[in-house]
Amino acid sequence: MTPRSAPEVSPLDERELEELEQLLDAVPAPLEPLDVSMTDGFLVGVLLQPQPVPLTQWLRHVTDADGREAPAGAALQRLHTLVLRRHAELAQAIAQRQWFDPWVWELDEDASPSEAVLPWVAGFATAMEFFPGLMRLDAPALLEPLAQLFMHLDPEDLEDADDLLAEIETLEPPADMAEAVEMLVRASLLLADVSRPRKAPPPARKAPARRPGPPQGRRPPPRR
Repeated sequence: MTPRSAPEVSPLDERELEELEQLLDAVPAPLEPLDVSMTDGFLVGVLLQPQPVPLTQWLRHVTDADGREAPAGAALQRLHTLVLRRHAELAQAIAQRQWFDPWVWELDEDASPSEAVLPWVAGFATAMEFFPGLMRLDAPALLEPLAQLFMHLDPEDLEDADDLLAEIETLEPPADMAEAVEMLVRASLLLADVSRPRKAPPPARKAPARRPGPPQGRRPPPRR
């Protein structure tokens, strides 16, 4: 069996993003696919796990939140191609601790920034539900970035998370969309520092010490 080639690392353009949205909307019932924004948060949640999650385990949750298999065909293959391109783009950004643009959009003028980013955070929470490795890490440094994400959820959805709820109480909600998006990215990269720490470069090897030569202006003594 020929192995798959590595996914292309290039952002989806507007046309491809609309195509992905249409493909997700077309997934037949009773399957419950994630929407585009949820898919993006879900991918980040998968990529932040301490151990890589096999593609065969996470990809099916995009087309159904519970992971039921979607009907095979050209449409599903195209959907997977687009999702894997976004996965590769996010993987590169997270590995290099670079900014990425979350797939979130402003809602109507009456909606708060928190409501706008809620689908993205819900997708992230879906990844935590099915792949709990990150949440099981015993690391105090996780608390603040997790609070910056889960502050957008209903507190009733955070069961047995007293420390997290207490941390959320100390946070101010984002004042606008720019701040809300910045919090998503910053929290994601802070989580990566804990769950997927970057390897420190090996120490540079020192050059061997050179033996001092004879003083300038004097010839070395002849050998006997």
